[in-house]
Amino acid sequence: MLFVLIWATGFVVAKYAAPHAEPLSFLLVRYAGVVVLMLVLALVAGARWPRGRAIGHLAVAGIGIQAGYLGGVWGAVAAGMPAGVAALVVNLQPVLTAVVAGLTGVRLGRVQVVGLVLGFLGVVLVVSSKLTTVGITATTLGLATTALLAITAGTLYQKRFCPEFDLRTGQVVQFFASILVTLPFAFAFESFRLDWTPELVGALLWSVLVLTGGGVSLLFLMLRRGAAAQVTSYFYLVPGITALLALVMFGETLGWFAIAGMVVAVLGVALATRAAPAPPQAPS
Repeated sequence: MLFVLIWATGFVVAKYAAPHAEPLSFLLVRYAGVVVLMLVLALVAGARWPRGRAIGHLAVAGIGIQAGYLGGVWGAVAAGMPAGVAALVVNLQPVLTAVVAGLTGVRLGRVQVVGLVLGFLGVVLVVSSKLTTVGITATTLGLATTALLAITAGTLYQKRFCPEFDLRTGQVVQFFASILVTLPFAFAFESFRLDWTPELVGALLWSVLVLTGGGVSLLFLMLRRGAAAQVTSYFYLVPGITALLALVMFGETLGWFAIAGMVVAVLGVALATRAAPAPPQAPS
């Protein structure tokens, strides 16, 4: 639950930062802050650095999980897509992850599949009051879909090729790669506007120290120990927690559909994360 709570604050951060910075410009500063933080921690601890192909694998996974996902979501919302619609699109990730994993031979039990379906239904109920066709264009839908595909591919790639790595040095590689990928797009589409207000500074500090230092690190630890589809099912809980945070911090309303959705999402995650029964062994 700590991971879900931390991850949900990302949408609150976006709301605080949006009036004061362009999305990719904000993300570039965030990535740079993470690189500095993790580099200092790695040097102080004498952490082991990845070598050879491990560097490339970490970079590819990081580009998907960080640059592709965050850039797509922030870009879609900045271009006019309602946050509720963006959340619905990217929360297809657990289902898509399960489908792709199944095609590569990783099977889930029926209980886990039911859990994934229920979890997504819960997300639909939570964001139902905020669903609208306003702001849905080919551009915003393309950006949100890119975010969905990027984090799904990045998660599966990391689980397959580089599940074990030092979280400090590994994130230096991942976020540096994300800077290299994001920078050309920022040059092409933005003017690097950053209004250094207390809200923006607070959003940056929280993004670097808590969202990445805590949330992303917890995600990576979870991926080491569990199947990708089961780990990503925890994302189903994020819209509900975000709605509760918005109620407390911004006074946003919380309808009965949203409350029902939270209950359904919790049930779905509970089923999706249950251990699958071991296949019967042939008699020797």
